[in-house]
Amino acid sequence: MHSPRFSQTQQAGPGPQSVALLSIFSRRCNAPRTPNIELPAYLRIIELRLRHQPSRLAAHSRHDRCCRCTLLRAGDAAARASKGDDVPVRIGYLPITDATPLLVAHSRQLFEAEGLRTEKPRLFRTWAQIIEAFVAGQVNVVHLLSPTTMFVRYGSQYGAKVVAWNHMNGSAIAVAKHINSVKDLGGQQVAIPFWYSIHNIVLQQLLRANGLKAVSKPRSGALAKDEVNLVVMPPAEMVSALASKSVAGYIVAEPFVAAAEVNGVGKVLRFVGDVWQNHACCLLTLSERDIAERPEWAQRVTNAVVKAQLWTRNNQLDTAKLLASSGPGKYTPHGLPALSKVLATSEMAQYERDGVIQHPEWKQRRIDFQPYPYASYTEELVKALQNTYVEGNTAFLEKLDPSFVARDLVDDRFVKQALQQVGGLKAFGYAESFTRQEVIAP
Repeated sequence: MHSPRFSQTQQAGPGPQSVALLSIFSRRCNAPRTPNIELPAYLRIIELRLRHQPSRLAAHSRHDRCCRCTLLRAGDAAARASKGDDVPVRIGYLPITDATPLLVAHSRQLFEAEGLRTEKPRLFRTWAQIIEAFVAGQVNVVHLLSPTTMFVRYGSQYGAKVVAWNHMNGSAIAVAKHINSVKDLGGQQVAIPFWYSIHNIVLQQLLRANGLKAVSKPRSGALAKDEVNLVVMPPAEMVSALASKSVAGYIVAEPFVAAAEVNGVGKVLRFVGDVWQNHACCLLTLSERDIAERPEWAQRVTNAVVKAQLWTRNNQLDTAKLLASSGPGKYTPHGLPALSKVLATSEMAQYERDGVIQHPEWKQRRIDFQPYPYASYTEELVKALQNTYVEGNTAFLEKLDPSFVARDLVDDRFVKQALQQVGGLKAFGYAESFTRQEVIAP
């Protein structure tokens, strides 16, 4: 693995191989435990023991593995209460456009059309919280950041499986109005939503290309002119952080960048899709257990999501209205102006004129939808993540083989069948092929 250009100033704590999952997420993301997510008392005791006795864990690896397995399987009893395909669809999501297909499928009763029962989707504030709920079995259909799926499966050893893409592109860098280039971020604080995110990967690619170094320091720490301090922050806090000047910019999923524009707080510096062409930010993720025990259920879930993607692509403004705080489902706290700016934008030409878009020949939408999980993307993602600083113990990353991960992490059986029902990839405006070449141009 090539060593990334990163200046680590703080000693990393025990990594994912040495501590329980909840403990990792809570510390790494500075995220409080969400009130409506409660685990049994014995699991909280295990968490505390693991948190306060890292040295003892290192000496008692067998005990460590036992505790970790207990935690990771906390939701098994509840999940297995319904053995058949009648288990309800329990969606977990963040209030970002990455969740669009799941919410459209719920609103338009596409799951019910497939013969499935659904519960009201559960809104989470942070990535730590949604992962916690997924591992605990409290939600069973989620959109996870593409690098996060690797951490959950290989770093935390929980059986997460990618069955489809949720969307393409849909992220950007928002900056204060006095920032006009990536180089202007030198000596500044920049927020990212999660260490295991395409946002962290692309941002560090851009920084390296412009002679800057990513660092992780206390916010009060001094920064050199060529250093950019990365701060993990929930997406919901980013706009206000930019407005208060506590950060000079942030990279995140929409509509939080569009919200900065609409509110006059900041502007777009680069679209992530203008760096990595037609990348997937979030992936439709199910548990391996559910796929093995309920394959027909997994197929029906995938069918509904694929149909929702196609409807969304052809009904952009209606989708924005559906997701808005004024919409019937009140799925997100966002107003229609910010959502329509992302989902029904007609402003890409202006971004080209302003120099925000550096690859107009790619002719991309601000956000787009197609479900097939290209193996080339997964392979390139592994390579990119191996050359990106991620806080904590990343020993598991060094051992990952890109081609193996593409075969093991992703199960494309269901999405291929779902695509057949809607006219194939050509229905989404893409070539009828399950291969492509990745294009990354920072």
